[in-house]
Amino acid sequence: MTAPGYEDFTADNGWMENFGCVEIVREELSSANKTRELWDSLMARIQFGDTVVIPKLSNALRGARQLVFFLEFCRVKNIRLVSIHDRIDSGNELFPETQTSDVLTAIALLPQEANAIRKSSRHISRIKKHIESISDKAMGRAERNRRVVNMYLEGFSIDEIFQKSGFRSRSSVFRILNDANVQLDRGRWKGPLGPRKKKKGEGE
Repeated sequence: MTAPGYEDFTADNGWMENFGCVEIVREELSSANKTRELWDSLMARIQFGDTVVIPKLSNALRGARQLVFFLEFCRVKNIRLVSIHDRIDSGNELFPETQTSDVLTAIALLPQEANAIRKSSRHISRIKKHIESISDKAMGRAERNRRVVNMYLEGFSIDEIFQKSGFRSRSSVFRILNDANVQLDRGRWKGPLGPRKKKKGEGE
C-alpha cells in the first residue's frame, strides 16, 4: 500500500521481480476511499504454502492487532512471510544477519508507522463499514468461503462477517470456519465446533 512520502516502490518492485513473485499488487488509497479491495482480494486468493512479500509491515498492516491475526493466518496456511525493509523472512533463508531484537523493534514500531501512514485511528472503523458485501453473485462459493475465514483471522467479529456475507443464519459462518479448522478464540465459542447434537426425537 502506498504511503505519503514513500518513494521506494520502484526498487521494491524490482526486488520482488528478482525474487520471483508471480503477482505484484500496488494499492493506492485516496482520502475519499479507505477500503482495501486489492489487499482483501489478494488475501482471498492466497493458497496453502504460498509466499507473501511486502515492503514493510506498516505498508501492509494497519496496526499491531491486525499483525497478530495476519501472523495466525500465515501459520494456519503455512505462508512464508518476507518483509524487505524490516529484513524479516519467516522461512529463515534471507537476511541471516537479522537478530531477534530487530524483529521486535519492527513490531514495536508498527503502530507508530501505521498511524503516521493512515493519519487517524478512526480509519480502521471506516474500513470495516465500507467492506464490500460478500455474495454468491460477486464471487464463487470457494472464494467467498476463503473471504469469511480471512475476515475472522483479521479480527472481524462473527456478527460483522454475518452482516457482510449474505447468509441467512450465523450457523453458515460457523460451518465455514469449522470446515477450515479455524480455532475460534473470541466470543462465546472456543475452538472448532463439534458435531451438532441431535435433539430429542430426531432419528439416527
